[in-house]
Formats: sequence, C-alpha cells, structure tokens
Amino acid sequence: MNQYKKVAFYTLGCKLNFSETSTISRNFEEGGYAKVNFDESADVYVINTCSVTDNADKKCRSVVRKAKRNNPNCKIVVIGCYAQLKPNEIVKIEGVDLVLGANEKFNILAHLDEDDKPELDEGKVVNGEIGEVNEFFPSYSIGDRTRTFLKVQDGCDYSCSFCTIPLARGKSRSHSIKNTVEVAKEAVAKGSKEIVLTGVNLGDFGVGTKENFLGLLKELDKIEGVVRLRVSSIEPNLLTDEIIDFAAVSKTLVPHFHIPLQSGSPELLKLMRRRYKRDVYESRVAKIKNVLPDCCIGVDVIVGFPGETDERFMETYEFLQELDVSYFHVFTYSERDNTKAIQLEGVVTREKRAERSKMLQILSAKKKRKFYEIHQAKSFPVLWEGEQDENGYVYGFTSNYIKIKTKSPSAQANTVQRVKLKELDRDGIYKHEENETSS
Repeated sequence: MNQYKKVAFYTLGCKLNFSETSTISRNFEEGGYAKVNFDESADVYVINTCSVTDNADKKCRSVVRKAKRNNPNCKIVVIGCYAQLKPNEIVKIEGVDLVLGANEKFNILAHLDEDDKPELDEGKVVNGEIGEVNEFFPSYSIGDRTRTFLKVQDGCDYSCSFCTIPLARGKSRSHSIKNTVEVAKEAVAKGSKEIVLTGVNLGDFGVGTKENFLGLLKELDKIEGVVRLRVSSIEPNLLTDEIIDFAAVSKTLVPHFHIPLQSGSPELLKLMRRRYKRDVYESRVAKIKNVLPDCCIGVDVIVGFPGETDERFMETYEFLQELDVSYFHVFTYSERDNTKAIQLEGVVTREKRAERSKMLQILSAKKKRKFYEIHQAKSFPVLWEGEQDENGYVYGFTSNYIKIKTKSPSAQANTVQRVKLKELDRDGIYKHEENETSS
C-alpha cells in the first residue's frame, strides 16, 4: 500500500516546466496521492528546477530548505534541467532524497513506490545520459488558470554559445501532429479556453519528419472548443511568412508572437552563435505588422554577454528603440559551465550588467505603455481569468495580450467578453466598467 499520503510541487523556470509539473502531478493523483499546496505539510515534495541562471540554482536550494521546514520527515525529489545537468551537486544538498534526469522524471512513482522498500537510499541519483534521451513526453497544465500550457516539442539541436538547454533536455523531438491533436483535445475537454503552445524550440516541431509547425497549427485550429491558440516563443528564423499569414486568417491563433532577439549587435549575434542576422529579425517584425497591425510582439534580450562593449550595447538599445515591438524580457547574462561563452574574452562587470538591464527594462515599460495607448478606444475579446482579488478586480487579457481589469459581475472566470479599451489606470492596466461592453 502507498505509504505516502500527500504530495506538493514547486516549479522554477519556464512554461514548459509548468506543463510538465502539471502532468506529473496528475500521475501522482492517479496513484492515490492528495495534492496540497507547497506551503503545507506534505510527505513528498517534488521540485522542478530550471538552470538558465545562477539564481535558479540558488532558488532550488532555498526551496529544499523550505520543504524541510514544512515537514522534517518528508521525501524531496528534484527534477528538471538543473537535475539533469548537475545531479551530483544537487544530491549533496541537505534534505534531497532523489534526483531524477530528463527521462526518469516522468516516472517518479516507480522510484518512490517500490512495494517492499519504504525508505529511499539517501541521496539517490537516477540520471541517464542526455544523448540517449529520445522519447517525447507530451504534457499540459490544467486547473491553475483559464489557459493550458501544452508542450508539443522538447529538446534543441541548436548550439547557442550561452545555453545549456541542449545538455539538459537533449535533441529536438516531438510527437506526430495526430498524437499532439489528441492530447490537445484532452486538455480542451477539461475546460480551458486558451491553449499556449510550448517547447524548447517550438518552431522545430516535426524536425526529421515530413510534418512541421505550420501543419500542427492548422490542425489545432480545427479543434472544437478551442477559443484561442497562443505561441509562447518562436525563433525568428523559424517564424515563416506562411505562419504569419495563417495567423491573419486563423479562427483561433491570436495576434501575439514572442520572438527571441538576444542582441541587436551583429558581432554579438555571431559570438552567441545565433542562427539569424539582425536584418532577418527586422524583416519578421515588419511582416507581422504589415499583416497583423494590432499584433503584440515580445522580445527576449540578453545584456552583459562577453564582448558587449558600450557601443555594442547601444546598438541593441537603439535597434529595439526603433523596432515596432511591444515589450521585452530582459535576461542578465550569467556564466554557465560547459558553454562556449564562458571561454570568451571581454567579460562585462556585474555593475554594467545591472545598469544595462535597468535601461532596457525602462525602455520596455515605455514600449508597453505606447502599445497599450495606441489601442485605446478599440474593442477586443477579453478572456477573464481567476476570481476577484482583494480589491474586487477580475483580470483578463485581450487576444493581443493587453491586460485589463474589471469589477463587473458579468466578468466570470474562463469566459470571453468583447470590451472597449477606454481608461488606463495608474498601474498601467486598462480598467473596464460594466457599461463599456462592446457588442
């Protein structure tokens, strides 16, 4: 009989991790476990880690300590990218009982629930070679929001000089379109109105086969009950004209693309070993705005990469300043073991990295404000999320990712309502009143 009664989860990092944690949690519930909040006392704590930055590694240690404070007699299982990359480092953290690799994390119960072994060996590592990871595990989040994060691709065949993800997740792989659509239907059947497609290198879906990401989008667009399809992130060299054109005619694919840039300096793009040039990125933005004028465009950008002189940083700053994009996700470069970048010259001081990050964050806020303002007085469908907060507001997003809040009783969670964007509140969020609903 299962000796454990309660399980709790903590997820660090990207949307892909959240979708995987959700699937793993359902496996536990099917196995007879009761899922509880991480702040509560549980018998098993599962920590799904990220390893994009040093802060993520440090956060993992902090979360382990928190779990032990909640229940000193608990079992702690660590999975995710950090667990694949540095299992022997994690297993030395006081309190960690089990570290599982990229393949093994989807079968935690098998390692916990062996019939006659009520106790785990202290500090056990089950971690295969990443080069041997070929299986794809579909997953999706459910229950936490009105949107579902659907993992349709994993791994990466690229070799960016700053990135450890290929070492943590292996080669690019995915299921067939047919199998992926079936998983999507399962997620939709559980009530979500919006599907956010996630992957390590999403546009690489179907690599090595005759299928591709555009084909997947077209089939997902046909699923009954899907109100919105949203692409979480896609490389500029994989965002084709055909995908953009399809977004303009699709009944579900929303006008919102998040496209990693990383740097506006041609020289740094080469050092980063990115698979596109700056003019390609510029052409993608121009194409989107030509076909989808209201489209929201997000950007990933790295500051403080080795060799980023003041002049090269300003190339990035000025490029983004002129580009018709809506917001940035700014990442401060951090040195990672087993990457090419760590060997490069021209290390940027921590102070410079922080200064440049702040500059881009301020520019991003201005871009976002401008994007919101140019859509004032327009009407959009809004998907309301969650229940009222402590101030009585319900929040939602337009199809092109503009945040809006309301106290209207008609704004029910997981419902869509067409509203007019009228008033920007002090917090930079549109405020909607009941009598402003657009027919």
